[in-house]
Amino acid sequence: MIVLITGAAGFIGSHLCEKVLNNNDKVIGIDNFDTYYSKEIKKDNLRISLSNKDFRFYQIDIRDSRKIDKIITEERPDIVMHLAAKAGVRPSIKRPKIYYDVNVNGTLNILNSMAKNNVKKMIFASSSSVYGETRELPFSENSSFDLPISPYGATKKSCEAMCYTFHYLHDISIYCLRFFTVFGPRQRPDLAIHKFTKQILEGIPITLYGEGDSKRDYTYIDDIISGLMSSLTFVKGFEIVNIGGSKTTSLKELIILLEKLIGKKALIKKYPLQSGDVSITYANIKKAKKMLGYNPSTSLEEGLKNFLNWYLEKRNNILK
Repeated sequence: MIVLITGAAGFIGSHLCEKVLNNNDKVIGIDNFDTYYSKEIKKDNLRISLSNKDFRFYQIDIRDSRKIDKIITEERPDIVMHLAAKAGVRPSIKRPKIYYDVNVNGTLNILNSMAKNNVKKMIFASSSSVYGETRELPFSENSSFDLPISPYGATKKSCEAMCYTFHYLHDISIYCLRFFTVFGPRQRPDLAIHKFTKQILEGIPITLYGEGDSKRDYTYIDDIISGLMSSLTFVKGFEIVNIGGSKTTSLKELIILLEKLIGKKALIKKYPLQSGDVSITYANIKKAKKMLGYNPSTSLEEGLKNFLNWYLEKRNNILK
C-alpha cells in the first residue's frame, strides 16, 4: 500500500511515518518545514524515515495546488493521511487569515486532487478545539454545542464540513479524527509540557494564565498513532471520531507532576486568562473503542517520563 502523509516532519506526522513504514507499506511524505518552529527539529524528526528505502519526501506547501496535484497524480497513493496544518490556538487569533489559507485552502487542494485522481480514502487530523466551550462533558462527536472559539478551531471545523462534502460528491471515505492534547517525544516546543520542562530545568518562570484550574485530556503519542493506524485499516464512509485519553488533568496538577519527575520546583508568574483558551477538554471515546478498537494505555506520568528522557537527550543538540 502507498500512503501519502502530509505534515510528515511534524510531531505526530513523523511518528506516523515510522509506524506505517514498519508496517511494510510505502510512504510519500510532504512537509513545507513551516517556520513556526525550528527546521532542525523537523529534520531530526524525519531522520529515521529518511533512512528507509520505502520513504520518499517532498518539501512543498499544501497551498501549492499544482505541486500537490503533480505528486498525487504521479505517486498514486491508496490513501491520504492529512496532518499538515498551521498549528496553535493563540497565534491563530493574531493571524486568522493565514490559518484559513493554509488549513482550509490547503485541505481543499488535497481533496480536489484526490477526486480528480480517484483516490478514495483519507484520514483527516482534526482537533478537540472544534468543541469550544461546550458544556456537554465528556465531549461527544454528536454534540450540538461544537462552536469553536479560536480561528484555529474554526478552520478544523470548516475542513470537517468540506471532507463530508467531498465524501458525498465523490464517494471518498474519510475519517476525521479529533485529537486531544497530544504529548510525548518530539512534542512541539510551543506546547505546555515542552515549554514547562525547559523552563523548570533552566530556572525560568513558568507563565501561568489564570489560577491553573483549566483541565486538559492529555493523550500520549503512541495512543494517537494507534488510533491513526486503526483508521487506516477500517476507514469506510464518513465518520468523526474522538481520539483522546478520556481523563482530565488540571494545569496545577501537571506542573506538580513535572516538578516531581524533574526534581526541581517551578518558578511561576501568573497572568490573566487568554482569549481562545478553553477551560476543559475531555474526550468521550466510546465511538473510537467500538469502531476502531481504540484503547489508550499510556498514563500521563509514564508518558511524561518518556518525554523527559527524549528532551534531556536532545536539548544540547537540536533543542537550543
